[in-house]
Amino acid sequence: MARQLSFDLPARPVLGREDFFVSPGNALAVAMIDHPDTWPGGKLVLTGPRGSGKTHLTHVWADRTGARIVSARDLTEIAIPDHAGGCVAVEDVPDIAENADAQKALFHLHNLALAQGHRLLLTGEASPNLWNLSLPDLQSRVQGATHVALQPPDDALLSAVLAKLFADRQITPKPDVIPFLVTHIDRSFQAAARVVDQLDRAALDQGRKLSRRLAVDLLGGRDKTP
Repeated sequence: MARQLSFDLPARPVLGREDFFVSPGNALAVAMIDHPDTWPGGKLVLTGPRGSGKTHLTHVWADRTGARIVSARDLTEIAIPDHAGGCVAVEDVPDIAENADAQKALFHLHNLALAQGHRLLLTGEASPNLWNLSLPDLQSRVQGATHVALQPPDDALLSAVLAKLFADRQITPKPDVIPFLVTHIDRSFQAAARVVDQLDRAALDQGRKLSRRLAVDLLGGRDKTP
């Protein structure tokens, strides 16, 4: 069988509020993002496993408030007073746990933004008490912020995540593919992203439709359902 050429084209994530599936595991986080005026002290820490929707919700919030989004690792490369002049989101704060200069920059940003009455959103995977920031004053301010966590997905949320991952790649799988995957992959956002990528590549490489049969073959023939 002739093989199709497979191109590593980037998926285009859709990050609108209407594209975020609300479930019991993320409803509180969504409510907080939707109502930043309720944040005690003007700041919020949003956590969850990789792929759980932190970046999606951060963009939803930024679109609503006009906030700037910056990676914690880039804090030493930006003009802190400019970013503190409005609402700001800092992603992946635990990544600077061993970077003293970046932590000092975040501490300065934190104080300036809040002093001017702006909102500050901080994100990371683990609970903030595990971020292990070496600057004690920064760690204490992080732990003093209201914290909401995105929980591992239930069946409904995992189905929605898979559907969105396929849609981001402009793929429409057969109707029985997602129900099959929900019962056969690890219950995590990373597993969902991995299997969608693998199925996309396999379909292109083998010139096949993205079907349940392809999913069964990819997962080693583990089809437990009739």
